[in-house]
Amino acid sequence: MASKMRFGFVAAVLAVGVFTLAACASAPPETFDLSASIARARLRAPLAIREPVASLDLDSQRILVRTGPDTVAYMAGAQWSDRLPALVQSRLVQTFQNAKQLRFVGRAGAGFSADYEMEIDIRAFELNVPRGQAVIDMAVKIVNARSGRVAAAQIFTAEAPASGTGSANAVTALNTALASVMAKIAAFASTHE
Repeated sequence: MASKMRFGFVAAVLAVGVFTLAACASAPPETFDLSASIARARLRAPLAIREPVASLDLDSQRILVRTGPDTVAYMAGAQWSDRLPALVQSRLVQTFQNAKQLRFVGRAGAGFSADYEMEIDIRAFELNVPRGQAVIDMAVKIVNARSGRVAAAQIFTAEAPASGTGSANAVTALNTALASVMAKIAAFASTHE
């Protein structure tokens, strides 16, 4: 009986050791963040920013890479620090806060009462490898929170050259393009809400 227990114990230790080695064999992905922009914004009424909507390939922590006109992949060994829509929402709120609009902007659904809501559709957020460009495309609507009427709508796009296809190069280019888009969105909100 003691030998059977000892054998079971040794087998369990070996199984844990093999599992631990397998877990160590693949390194965790490198995690990247996005930066808020410095922008000018002068809001006249409180604005709530909804979490953006995105297609399934963008609604994740994985960094999208376009490898051809109709083919996409994910960057190996790299990820965003949060799901892309949540990360974009956070950085856009921070962009308005950086413009000293702390009292007038917040996340929708976070106990923040607003006259207007911003709805965003992330249509592209990728490194286009054949073109060597980071590409961002977002459709933005400002909606009256009481009536549901669309007060204004516009599409914002930006591209930034990537100095290589590595994850750090891709994220730098995507951050540059996003800064441009967020500055344009802040200016748009200032004149249309």
